[in-house]
Amino acid sequence: MSIRRHIPWFVLDSMLMLPLGCLVALTWANVEPLSYYRASHALAFWVNDVGLVFFFGVMTRNVVDETLPGGTLHPWRRAAVPAVAALGGILVPVALYVSFLSVVAEPMLMSAWVTTCAVDVAAGYLAGTLIFGRRHPATAFLVLLSIVSNAIGLTILAVLIPTSLLHVAVGLTALVAGIALAGWFGRRHAPSPWLYLAGPGVLCWAGLYLAGVHPALALVPVVPFMPHSRRDPGLFEEPTATAHNTLERFERFWAPPVQFILFLFGLVNGGVPLHGLEAGLWGLPIAVLIGRPIGVVLFASLAVRIGLHRTSHVGVRELIVIGLTAAMGFTMALFFAAAILGIGPLLQQMESGGLLTVTAGLVAWVAARSLKVGRFHAHRSPPPEGEVSS
Repeated sequence: MSIRRHIPWFVLDSMLMLPLGCLVALTWANVEPLSYYRASHALAFWVNDVGLVFFFGVMTRNVVDETLPGGTLHPWRRAAVPAVAALGGILVPVALYVSFLSVVAEPMLMSAWVTTCAVDVAAGYLAGTLIFGRRHPATAFLVLLSIVSNAIGLTILAVLIPTSLLHVAVGLTALVAGIALAGWFGRRHAPSPWLYLAGPGVLCWAGLYLAGVHPALALVPVVPFMPHSRRDPGLFEEPTATAHNTLERFERFWAPPVQFILFLFGLVNGGVPLHGLEAGLWGLPIAVLIGRPIGVVLFASLAVRIGLHRTSHVGVRELIVIGLTAAMGFTMALFFAAAILGIGPLLQQMESGGLLTVTAGLVAWVAARSLKVGRFHAHRSPPPEGEVSS
């Protein structure tokens, strides 16, 4: 019997476990900070380096569906647009972040510019489904943009944090071997998802870890090789009883545990002390709230102009809302800040700035209502397939 029968839908399907964990962490860190930091430090590796792997794996499963024939991100020229938009959603905020810190004279925070790459995938997905719905093309666009943004940020972190050449060489070898093994399993239609986790998944995790890249992305290059059907009803929606392919079995098993992993992720990374704040904390929220939607719109438009394919039903108005939704860095921004800054007042400012980025969800909701996109456009007939709402 499915675990979903025993857990309320609003816990599993609305991803409320992440904000719940953040709320507990925020309260705990400001009431009993010493015990909180001891607990979060003890859990950090198992949650951030191991548990988060399965969250990104399940999110990648949704992207795989949409890149198949008939999906909203098919063919590759259409799937490439969110990736290009992610690049714009990084470059413009970085420029704004550096400019703001120069104005307020906070040069010590310049090294934390990489936090502008962070996108809280879970919070963004929750906000995106509330605004657009699960099956709107904008939601798939948002998920892929978020994964690419974090992948770029984690790669930058690996460059900024020195790693020995030997570890990098061994790590890249293991990573290539893991991807090759996943491809070999896929060509032979290996039926068990556990084969992909125990073999290619472990190799990719070890490879990224040794190379100095955060291993949370270990399953991203593995999941696409799992045998799958042409389409799926949606992320965190239970597959039909007749669904028996490898990718659907992977999602069916891991979707419920991922919700508790998200609770722990919020608990470990969401504890922000709310005192002793300075002007530098505004750098991150201002950079992403203004810069992310500008960068997403500009670079997505540029991608289409150079020959890539626009996502159906995703026009400028939808891109603005997607950019605002992706401005929620929160837990991922806290994670990035902790990786680049030592414990102290600078980290406290960045953590407070990361916390403030959650306001982007409300701004995105207001923008969606004003621009009449997503659920606020439901009373009108959707544009014909192939056309784009303006």
